[in-house]
Formats: sequence, structure tokens, C-alpha cells
Amino acid sequence: MEASLLRQCPLLLPQNRAKTVYEGFISVQGRDFHLRIELPEDLQMKNARLLCSWQLKTILNGYHQIVQQRMQHSPDLMSFLMELKMVLETGSDSTGISMKVMDTLEVALKKKQELCPPPPPPQFYSSLVEEIGILGWDKLVFVDTCLSTIKLKAEDASGRKHLLTLKLKAKYPAESPDCFVDFPVPFSVSWTPQSSLISIYGQFLAALESLKAFWDVMDEIDEKTWVLEPEKPTRSATARRIALGNNASIHIEVDPKHPTMLPESCFLGADHVVKPLGIKLSRNIHLWDPENSLLQNLKDVLEIDFPARTNLEKSDFSMDCGICYSYQLDGAIPDQVCDNPQCAQPFHQICLYEWLRGLLTSRQSFNIIFGECPYCSKPITLKMSGRKS
Repeated sequence: MEASLLRQCPLLLPQNRAKTVYEGFISVQGRDFHLRIELPEDLQMKNARLLCSWQLKTILNGYHQIVQQRMQHSPDLMSFLMELKMVLETGSDSTGISMKVMDTLEVALKKKQELCPPPPPPQFYSSLVEEIGILGWDKLVFVDTCLSTIKLKAEDASGRKHLLTLKLKAKYPAESPDCFVDFPVPFSVSWTPQSSLISIYGQFLAALESLKAFWDVMDEIDEKTWVLEPEKPTRSATARRIALGNNASIHIEVDPKHPTMLPESCFLGADHVVKPLGIKLSRNIHLWDPENSLLQNLKDVLEIDFPARTNLEKSDFSMDCGICYSYQLDGAIPDQVCDNPQCAQPFHQICLYEWLRGLLTSRQSFNIIFGECPYCSKPITLKMSGRKS
């Protein structure tokens, strides 16, 4: 029997002198499947135990009862293995489903191994803990169980709190970690294999210092004016839309590297309100002084005081769309205003576009639509921007 067993299953070998345990591989249709067979002392198959790899279990799915019967009635191990091969070939040929399932599982397992590489060596963890200790445990906000994601906190000179998120790679410190910050400019890290968390944190603090003037400018705007957009600005946001009153507003884009210089500006509102502001800006632009704050310069150039949100009555600045009666619509706010001073009702661009398109009296020339205001019936003009069609 031993010679026959060796010819039929050359990769299945006894694991002890008593030959009660066999382990190795059984070959079916050019593929090898791992298995282990444990026999009792009398070597009777009816009391044997069969242990399979997950690939083999996949093919035998639905044939468990047949395998158990063969084990009960086979006179010896050789006979059982021959019958097991027949079952496996039947299971593999049955519409090819088992093989396809197994191939799919093997691909999924390979992908999982690629996504979850083996853990780094012990010195990775010991050196990392040492670096955090030198940096100061009080600066640590979060660390995951694998020590692959670390969050560190810091305060700038004005007391603002900032967060640095690091994604460490298995080859750290040979490879630079991925850094995530809420900055208005890219945060480029200088890294060598000798670098550490301390060097990254130092570069983080230097970047905070370089952006202090920008955040001072933005904070003053947020505190002393009514910012319409964004509602909850992040530290990386460089744009603000500020209420001017009379359903008019100004949109500014601040340069983080030169925050007190004249920003890119755009007035939004009825022509009779925003045109005089545009004229003042052109006439007084020579008054702009980079030594003053951006907000103070805007006040001087536009010859206005920006209203605070608490000082504006709802009647002074009604921001709900006159068509859909909402403020936010798919992220947009009402930025189209009727030019009639007695009306000055704001609308969402898309709402006004759909309204005018449904009127028989409306006409369109290129991207400009001419029609009547839904509220006062006076002439209203809508210039469609590229984001709406």
C-alpha cells in the first residue's frame, strides 16, 4: 500500500513512525491542495479525521456527506484517497463553479495581503515610542493600535489650535510619512532617512508661523463682519463672501502669502447698489496700504462700515430665495438680485433661470436671459455662469 500511496499522492507524507498522521498535498486537475489526515492507532478510516485547506473546503462544499460516507466504508487510506480524488474532480467539473469561486477567493486573498502588508519589525515601534517621548506626550492627540496613524497638536502664536496627521509607512523612517494639514498652501516636508517625528513637527511649527498673518486677517473678517460663505470656514479656506447690506455682498479671494495686499474681489447684488461700490474701489485704490489690515483697507477704499450680523435686520438683508424660499440650494446661495430698488429680491441663479425659461415673454441672447422679476414684474437680466446650463 505504501508504494501505491506514494505513486498516487507523492506529496502526501507520513508525519510519524506509526504512520497515523499524513500531511501534504493532493493533486487534482493540475492544482495542489493541502490536507492533513489523522488516523487512529488501528489505522481504520471510519475513525479518521480529515483537515482541509480553505481552497479544498470550497471545492468540497456540498460533498461533505459523501466524503464522510467514503471515510466510513473505505478499507484503507489508499482507497479513501482515490475516492476523494474522484469527488474532487466531480466537484471541480460541476459547471466550473467551485473552481471559479476558489480563483475569486485567491485573488481576494492576494489583494488583502497587498493592502495589509506584514507588520514592521520591533525596532519600528520602539524608535517611534522614543520619538514621541522626546517630542512630548502632551502633543499626542491620537495614535491607532498599529502606530501607523499619529495625530499631533500645536498652537500658533495667536493661540489657534492646529492638527498634524501622519500616516507612517512600514519602511519608516526610510520612507517619508504622508502628512495631512488644514493649510491654505501645500505642506511640503523635507525628509531624509535620518529624519524623525521631531523634524516634521519642527517644520509644522515653522509653517504655522509663516501663515500667522493670513489667519489673523481671516479671523478679523470672520469676527467683525457677516460672512455669508463659507458658513463654517476651515483654516485652508482663502475665500470669503461678506455681506454689505441692501442684499449686496463682496466676494474676496485672499493670497495666503500676501494677505494684506488687495485681494481678488467681486461685487454681487443689484446694479444700483454694487456699481457705486465698484466706482469707489477704482477711485480709491491708491489708498490701499499693505501695512494696515485687509479689513481696514476695504473700509477705507469702499468708504463703508461692514455691518455685523447682529446689527442687520432681516428686512435689511433677506437672503432667502424668492422662488424656492430657501437659503442653501445644492451648496449655492441666492446671488441674483432684482435691480429694482423697491424690490431687490434675491434669487438662486438656477431658480431664476428655470423661472425665466418658463415665461413666454422671456428671450435669450447667448448666455444672457431677459425677462420679468417674479416679484415686481420689472425687467430683470440673468447672466448664466459656466457652472449652470
